[in-house]
Amino acid sequence: MTYQIQTYNKIADAGLKLLDEQYKINESNEPDAILLRSHKLHDQPIPNSVQAIARAGAGTNNIPIEQCSEQGVVVFNTPGANANAVKELVISCLIASSRNLFRAVQWTHSLKGETDIPDKVEANKKAFIGHEVAGKKLGVIGLGNIGSVVANDALSLDMEVMAYDPFVSVDVAWLISRSVQRVHQLEELLSQCDFITIHVPLSPKTTGIIDEKAFKSMKKGIHFINFARGELVDHAALKAALQDGTVGKYITDFPSDDIFGMDNVVATPHLGASTTESEENCAVMAARQLKNYLETGNIKNAVNLPNVSLPLTSPGRLTIMHRNIPNMLGQFSQLLAERNFNIADMLNRSRGEFAYTLIDIDNKLNDEEAADIMERLQKIEGVIRARHIANGWH
Repeated sequence: MTYQIQTYNKIADAGLKLLDEQYKINESNEPDAILLRSHKLHDQPIPNSVQAIARAGAGTNNIPIEQCSEQGVVVFNTPGANANAVKELVISCLIASSRNLFRAVQWTHSLKGETDIPDKVEANKKAFIGHEVAGKKLGVIGLGNIGSVVANDALSLDMEVMAYDPFVSVDVAWLISRSVQRVHQLEELLSQCDFITIHVPLSPKTTGIIDEKAFKSMKKGIHFINFARGELVDHAALKAALQDGTVGKYITDFPSDDIFGMDNVVATPHLGASTTESEENCAVMAARQLKNYLETGNIKNAVNLPNVSLPLTSPGRLTIMHRNIPNMLGQFSQLLAERNFNIADMLNRSRGEFAYTLIDIDNKLNDEEAADIMERLQKIEGVIRARHIANGWH
């Protein structure tokens, strides 16, 4: 079987090379899947042929998730693939802001064309005296793939590290050093730290989480680093906090009109994941997840469905995305029994209002039989999309 893939943005060759001769890239207006980075899909129709979208990156706010779910489209991201790139930039900005490096470099460039530059440098360098980060306290908000490695690496700089995240996964918890102090209230972290870095996903619950109340809890002169999402910070409250000296520096990877002109703000042009290595890691991970889903129906790292995985050993597999409502499995089983199809294995998982079911059958279906069973499954109320995958080894 041949799969059609539509790409947007420049996808690293390391990822595209994983899509072998079964895959055709940008050769059809009816793709089976979309592979992209930051291209916005909100303002364009998603063809009904699309079964999956893979974002080569962690954030998916450029993809209409709710619409995709209603259309039966699985949306993947690549958590952790860009973690090292973002971590290195956060640590770099942490040190640079503490040493007044940004202002110092800007001032040095202003000397072009003047005379006696060495004397002026020596006379004025005291204006840029900074602080060492060793012995200072760093607060990490969010202990996901990025926050956890930032916390661990800050310890190696001889910093004291506090972290707040009420939803740490078991896998990440194993990776975090026991020297990282976990706190259970955000205010406790805000009130004690000299530096704070935030690493939480943007959602309706987290939008503006750093607001006037949060800034009032902070120590005077704090350096706040935001390489997660600009909308996590209330910019009106930020401006007031900069003006009264609560925030000594605000370093963000998300420039916007309303922060330009604010004193002591350093804005980088969304460079967090912009390394060759990160782009390759994300492309490889996204391509593997798309390939795995299209060829086996297995799901890993979807943002709108749970992880679901079964080894494909039977002649055929049915994949069904459906509403998370009662008696769906009973209806699937009854339909297959009526058609004399024997179930070899079944796995069902749900996430919120949606669910996903894998059913392996002992029957090898021809095209006519597969089309018939797909049509019957689609007629069951609550089914959004059904697929048949033939196992090429049988």
